[in-house]
Amino acid sequence: MEEPLVLDTLAQEDIDIFDAAGTDPAALFGVAYRTFAGPVLGYLKARGVDDPEAVTQDVFLAFFPRINGLSGGLQGAKSLLFSIAHARMVDHYRRLERRPQLTPYDPQEDSRSTPSAEDHAVEFNGGAEALLAGLSDEHQEVLALRVVADLSIEQVAAIMGKSEGAIKQLQRRALHNLKAQTLSRNQANHE
Repeated sequence: MEEPLVLDTLAQEDIDIFDAAGTDPAALFGVAYRTFAGPVLGYLKARGVDDPEAVTQDVFLAFFPRINGLSGGLQGAKSLLFSIAHARMVDHYRRLERRPQLTPYDPQEDSRSTPSAEDHAVEFNGGAEALLAGLSDEHQEVLALRVVADLSIEQVAAIMGKSEGAIKQLQRRALHNLKAQTLSRNQANHE
């Protein structure tokens, strides 16, 4: 009898539990998770993945739908899990290669003599508060809830105690008034 080239590190107890689970995906997943979560995490840590715990969870989430087509018992599960883990690790390094290299900002090396465009825009317009100041309270409220808080029309209607149609009308009028005020301010500043 020929000996395998790779030593089987799986405990016979784990193999028996996996075989006893039959075709129940939840039981098979539980045994696979208990047996391989630590080794998969260790593999991802050793390969330098930024958040190995999260990637380990992603590996097992990708493994679960494939349990029904799994063959080879616990050894097959191990092969599949580590192939998924390897793919996630490769994806991690591909993302790193595409990420731009960031350079820290050092104010001592900043030789600009004019203010930034952002500073100019804030000074020129007076900020969002100044833009909203010319609107009625209801218009300010609807814009704050819809734009700043990013709430749906239904949510804003419930908060303000109005119908959805009324909220749509308020928002349309508020945006129209805001546009008119901004155009008149810009025209006055350019004259």
